[in-house]
Amino acid sequence: MANREEAEMQISELDLLSSMFPYEEEFVVTDQLAVAELKHYVENESAEMPSSKVQFILNVKPEASNASMAEFSMACALPLKYPTVPPEITVRSSLLSRAQQVHLNSDLKTYLVQNCSGEPCMLSAREWVKDHAAAYVDKELSSSSVTTSDAVQSEGVTFTRLWIYSHHIYNKQKRKNITDWAKELALSGFCMPGKPGVVCVEGLQSSCEEFWSRVRRLTWKRILIRHREDVSLEGGGHAEIQKQRKFPPLEEKCFDAHGARGSHMDLGQLYRFLEEKGCADIFQMYFGVEGH
Repeated sequence: MANREEAEMQISELDLLSSMFPYEEEFVVTDQLAVAELKHYVENESAEMPSSKVQFILNVKPEASNASMAEFSMACALPLKYPTVPPEITVRSSLLSRAQQVHLNSDLKTYLVQNCSGEPCMLSAREWVKDHAAAYVDKELSSSSVTTSDAVQSEGVTFTRLWIYSHHIYNKQKRKNITDWAKELALSGFCMPGKPGVVCVEGLQSSCEEFWSRVRRLTWKRILIRHREDVSLEGGGHAEIQKQRKFPPLEEKCFDAHGARGSHMDLGQLYRFLEEKGCADIFQMYFGVEGH
């Protein structure tokens, strides 16, 4: 299957998911830039292949008699070769122990390898989770099954960096929420208030996703993830996580605010700040121009 054909199938499947699950509590794309790159690649024959995978969240209420049971969240990523290769899916729920979660994800991976090759399969994967996930909550894992320590090793740890764009960030309570939540979740990064607003958070993937889940539920004119970086860490120890960080604990950064409300920042200073942190390429992703 040609790369462009695979990309077209991914776009079609994303459109289908959007129409079937129109609400953010059901389906949300977590990297809009990756989708834009994919569409550009499909529509322009001279375009280069996208540099990042499309990533999104599907939330599933399981088929179970207990109606109050918590949702299961499917964190999904589509490799550039999907659907020739299976999607990458990690299922999480507050009801699952670490070992149960690894057992569930291992079985899901087996299902995907056996049943999802060559054809789009996100709906069938979602149905599998809906039908089977609840059973893992009560599943006792024997000594012959995976142990908690084995579970930690086999799942590994992912370090994530989210680059969030907002039309503006003025509200003092929102700004306080951003700094307080980042501190609570042990995230580093920075927040540039004003118009536009820029937020970068980095840390454990689960913490970044929890931060984004809280932030996007606030009232915004426009807010989205411009770019997402994920790094798999083999050991996942504290030292390895610290090595990946480019920023200190999250704090507000103001760059010579000007304008009637002091709401416009000096973007040249922002570019130099990003350049110092080894993130200069992000500037063009936000503003569509080269920094200087």
